[in-house]
Amino acid sequence: MTKKIVLQVESEYGEILQQAVAVIKQARVNVARQLNIGENAAYWEIGKVLHERKLDSKHGNSVVRRLSVDLKGHFPDMGVAPRNLWNMKKFYERFSKSNSKVQQAVALLPWGHILQLMRTTDDDNQILFYASECVAKGWTRDLLINAVKMQMYERAALNRPQNNFKDTLPEGQAEFANEAFRSTYNLGFLGITEPVMELELERKLVEKVRQFLLELGKGFAFIGNQHELEFNGKASRVDMLFFHRQLKCLVAIDLKVGEFKPEYVGKMNYYLSLLDRLERGEGENRSVGIILCATKDNVEVELSLDGVGKPIGVADYQLLLPKEELQKVLADEIKSFKEVKHLTH
Repeated sequence: MTKKIVLQVESEYGEILQQAVAVIKQARVNVARQLNIGENAAYWEIGKVLHERKLDSKHGNSVVRRLSVDLKGHFPDMGVAPRNLWNMKKFYERFSKSNSKVQQAVALLPWGHILQLMRTTDDDNQILFYASECVAKGWTRDLLINAVKMQMYERAALNRPQNNFKDTLPEGQAEFANEAFRSTYNLGFLGITEPVMELELERKLVEKVRQFLLELGKGFAFIGNQHELEFNGKASRVDMLFFHRQLKCLVAIDLKVGEFKPEYVGKMNYYLSLLDRLERGEGENRSVGIILCATKDNVEVELSLDGVGKPIGVADYQLLLPKEELQKVLADEIKSFKEVKHLTH
């Protein structure tokens, strides 16, 4: 057997070994998850019984202690100490009103992880985040504690894409859309220094649409504002309508002068349905919607977009003047002040 053949055989064996190890590891993960699900289901039901019997530390201690002794007699290897029985009651009470997504994520965790999360936060969004990370990455309890200390949830919320492109667009197009659209736009070129209504904001953007196109980025072509969509005897109007040449789709922008509200998503979803039905051309991709607000809460945006079928992003805007213009304004103000001061002396 030549050296080349030996190396080839060794390489093939190495691949076989690697695949076999991966299969066994995955099988063990699956078994562990099933064990967690079974154990947690039992703890849930015991906690439910204690809750429904309205046992508490004042009136139920003797009952729980006796229950612990008798359960140990039947199941000596199961964690049924009095303290753990009370934890089961807390477990049921903590998550019985949570949504199914949170309940399912928690059910996959080892019991120690669940207790740690219960001590850590009352926020279901945080619970869901950390539970999902534990399952996906196989975090130990110590890694979970460190992740909480590092505020990974808060940091992830700041960096989380404020759109549902990944769930509503083909993979390649979703990646391109994430690059094409930003989470924040600077509208300082409008020179707005006082509160304005939405129509006034729109009017100013139309007046300076060239600057707005530069801020939006490459590929945008302006179609019009207050673009009318008539269907079933009713007319709707999109604040601003664009076409993106690389994405090959219509882009609707809905302007809001206040903070983001969940109901804005439903309105945009309707606009996009009309655009796809009435104006989407042959060979064009699905229309995309951008809700442009003064401020937004990232977690609220994520929940509002969950399960929505149309590709929608939410961005906020700033009204800060560009640095050059700001310097010019300050210079003019200083010059004016000096002139007034000179005249008064």
